[in-house]
Amino acid sequence: MTDAGVLGTLARNFALLSLLAFGGGATVLPEMHRQTVEVAGWLTDQQFADLFAIAQASPGPNILIVTLIGWQVAGLAGALVATIAICGPACMLTFVVTRLWDRFRDAPWRRIVQAGLAPVTVGIIVASAYVVVEATDHSAMAFLLTAGTAALAYWTNVNPLWALALGAVLGVAGLV
Repeated sequence: MTDAGVLGTLARNFALLSLLAFGGGATVLPEMHRQTVEVAGWLTDQQFADLFAIAQASPGPNILIVTLIGWQVAGLAGALVATIAICGPACMLTFVVTRLWDRFRDAPWRRIVQAGLAPVTVGIIVASAYVVVEATDHSAMAFLLTAGTAALAYWTNVNPLWALALGAVLGVAGLV
């Protein structure tokens, strides 16, 4: 595929994902994985998981994975195209919907839609977590590290970066 073809595919895929990302970029992670790993073959499962880990550990929005994917696939041009494609359509749609949403603030259907979006978003985020776990946890130790990190994040106030540090030490030691 030519550079223009790759850039066009990046733009199309991420623009469509942008319009589906209710609740943030993590909600479209399974489809992002499918498109980049399974359909286009640009990345392996491990590369996708590595880019996800870097994006999560980096300061800034969790949608940074898109920029990293673009960079991995097509360098600086890919990073720019992917980032603009994931942010542009959603920003424009948000602007229009917000204006309409304010106009119908007292409509009964608005409360119903708003209440329905929360469980849908939670479900999509759980599906995203499943895709990442499936792509990365190929050993019992990796699964235990993932489960322990999730438990730590859910039931304590301990910063999950400590679990990331533990994962790094276990990885260097060859245990994960």
